[in-house]
Parts: sequence; structure tokens; C-alpha cells
Amino acid sequence: MRRKIIFFVLFLHNYIYIYSNGRFGKTISDRPCLILESIGGKTGKLRKNVLVYLKEENLICIVASKGGNPKNPGWYHNLKNNPEAKIQIGRERFNVVAREIFDLERTEWWKKMDFMNNGVYEQYQNRTSRKIPIMLLEIT
Repeated sequence: MRRKIIFFVLFLHNYIYIYSNGRFGKTISDRPCLILESIGGKTGKLRKNVLVYLKEENLICIVASKGGNPKNPGWYHNLKNNPEAKIQIGRERFNVVAREIFDLERTEWWKKMDFMNNGVYEQYQNRTSRKIPIMLLEIT
């Protein structure tokens, strides 16, 4: 029951953030959120996803956790297929280029993201056998 409530709250938050065009929903549980606009790898259609992020200078980090699900989220595949995307933070929009990070760079960002999210990403990693990918979005 608890998971259903959490899912509903997240769904409602995402809906409000997207359909208010960034006016409401910039944060969830005191964590900053962005709207990622990517092109569907299979459909070619515009896809919007609300994601928690961490920004340092012109780099924005997002984690493809999907709550510890065995499969990567669709937006991850979309960015791998077409790394050029757009993000919206509040009312501001930016063009970005995405790249997956590995090794030491991944470890450094993982620690920052997990700390910011009170250890939730480590919990997600323990739920799945896949190594959860991390993407950096560079503002262009």
C-alpha cells in the first residue's frame, strides 16, 4: 500500500510540474527536479520525464535508477540513441548534450547523488543486478 501511495504522489507531482510549465513542482522532498525532454528511440515522439538532479557549473547529473527496477528507464535509452535533449528547470529551458559516465567519474557523482538523496540510490542499487547508469547533461 505504501508503494502505491508513493507512486501516486510522484505521478501527481510530475503531472503538476509538466502541465504547469514549471511554475509548480521544482522540488520534491527538498530535492531539485528538472523536466527532461528527449526523443523516443523507437517512436520518435517527444517524451517528458521529471527527474531529481544535481548541478555543478554547466553539468547536470541524473541517475537512471528507475527505483531499482531490473530494466533501465526509457529516457536512458532515448538519450543513448539521441544525446541531444532539452531540460526545463522551473521556467528556464536549456539545450543539453548527454553522456554516460563511468569509472572514477561515475563513482564521484554517485557519491554526491546518493548523499543528496539520503542513501536512496544505494538502496536502489541493492535491489537490482544491473549497474545503475549515471548521465551527465552538459548545457550547450
